Amino acid sequence: MNTDLAQESISLALSGNWQGALKINEEILKNEPSDVDALNRLARAYSETGNLKKAKETAHKVLKIDPFNTIATKALEKWKGLKKGETYSQKPSNPHYFLEEPGKTKILTLIHAGSPKVLAKLDSGDEIHLNTHAHRVCVQTEDGKYIGRLPDDLSARLRKLIQLGNTYQVIVKSVNTHEAKIFIRETYRAPSLKDVPSFSTERIDYVSFTPPELVHNKTEFQIEGEEEE
Repeated sequence: MNTDLAQESISLALSGNWQGALKINEEILKNEPSDVDALNRLARAYSETGNLKKAKETAHKVLKIDPFNTIATKALEKWKGLKKGETYSQKPSNPHYFLEEPGKTKILTLIHAGSPKVLAKLDSGDEIHLNTHAHRVCVQTEDGKYIGRLPDDLSARLRKLIQLGNTYQVIVKSVNTHEAKIFIRETYRAPSLKDVPSFSTERIDYVSFTPPELVHNKTEFQIEGEEEE
């Protein structure tokens, strides 16, 4: 395997240059037509540039070589909800966005997931948005499509924190046509909340590269009026 070309194709994909990634992976496959990793990257590049037919064909090639390949299997399941010419709407985010910080980040699975057609257009790393309502917080795509809801207890807490001035970034961590798991990061803490963590620090859900030394316990603060919810 040509590791230099593989790394170049990954870098191009991370920057959103899908045409460039497509060409590099095609170059790799000229010499190594059974390179499963390159085929998966090529399938993704095809899907991102709107060539869904080629994307599916390429994923099926992967499964002929490796029938249990989870990347190709999940991709084909996801693409069931896409129509010809449709693409993902956002570029992948920097993997460092998934670094956890006690009290400032949280990973969770959304409840009441949205339409499979909407979920099919999302991928890990896509940035999405919180939309606060009177009694709940929903998560939406950049163009306002409903993805799912936060659990009621977290919705109540975040609505108050947002009203008091906090801001948050939300990234898709994993997704299929039935559910979406998200990563929420506090990006700004209002001065009046300087000692109030956004999320419980008693337990942290780890991602593979989270150093254990980043995790520690702190006292949980009560937001005034939170119990009344």
